[in-house]
Amino acid sequence: MLALAHRYALLHLFHKGVTALAATVEMNSVYGSSTVSEKTVQKWFRRFRDGDYSCEDTPRSGRPTEFDAQALKSLVESDPKVTVRELAERMKAPKSSIHFHLVKMGKTCKYGIWLPHELTPVAIAKRLSISTELHTRFHDHPHLLDRILTCDESWILYENTVRRRQWVDSGATPSPTAKPNLHVKKVMLSVFWDTEGIVYWELLPSRTTIAASSYTQTLDRVAQAMREKREYRQARDVIFQQDNAKPHTANLTKAKISELQWEVLPHPPYSPDLVPSDYHLFRDMKLHLRGLAFKTEEEIAFWIEQYFQSKDSGFFVNGIRKLVSKWEDVIEAEGHYVVE
Repeated sequence: MLALAHRYALLHLFHKGVTALAATVEMNSVYGSSTVSEKTVQKWFRRFRDGDYSCEDTPRSGRPTEFDAQALKSLVESDPKVTVRELAERMKAPKSSIHFHLVKMGKTCKYGIWLPHELTPVAIAKRLSISTELHTRFHDHPHLLDRILTCDESWILYENTVRRRQWVDSGATPSPTAKPNLHVKKVMLSVFWDTEGIVYWELLPSRTTIAASSYTQTLDRVAQAMREKREYRQARDVIFQQDNAKPHTANLTKAKISELQWEVLPHPPYSPDLVPSDYHLFRDMKLHLRGLAFKTEEEIAFWIEQYFQSKDSGFFVNGIRKLVSKWEDVIEAEGHYVVE
């Protein structure tokens, strides 16, 4: 940057009518070699010819002389979802400056996880009250967990595509991976299990919608499996855990469960985080399905049977008993979802 005294010297030479080249030679001979380049002299002479004889730096519009980092921090923390563009508009600063200061203060932009549902105050209160009730009951009588029969449904895909990283030569392009079809081929698995293992499972016919009538028929088959596999257990000893899907809460279903003499475990609305199949069984199953492809429903059924047989009793015991810690999480979060 040219010193202010040197700029006034250039202005003096300009008024004398000296050319830019001659001014460059004279400046460097008086103030030392490399004091100024001819290009710099030409720039100042153009400014002088335009009638601007000020030797001060011209303020640059749109760039604040002092950035208010505290104001930026307050804006971001009051609304973490605000964009860099919106921040730049509010603070009248370049986006590059906003981004620089965000990084400097240790901020990074990340996606939040998807939550199962937007909980209403009523739903939050129910999650808290039911979790508190169940936690107290099973904390005082932990053996009751062994009476729980839980169930759920999940889609099993024929093509479980996984995009993997690839080792390639520098500059080479990895092989592409096709995205799954929007209408991917799949079949629905319905499964019932307890701390001892799988009681009953079935693949529902393609294009079948679960209704109360078909669900009650499934419950009859489950009850029969219970009598065969858990013959020592009385029907009235079963504590049945299911979510609040419409077929599960229909009057026809309630009548069937009453007929079977099963106790229904209270379940708060919009709470897949409190369903053992969701947080334990299906999560593990999806990991094992990654990258697998099936041609027929029979292949899927065979794989499922092999998967279930590969699990020891401890796997199922842990899945059910995790309910206690899940209820504790809800209680600690005062009914809200717990972000894992």
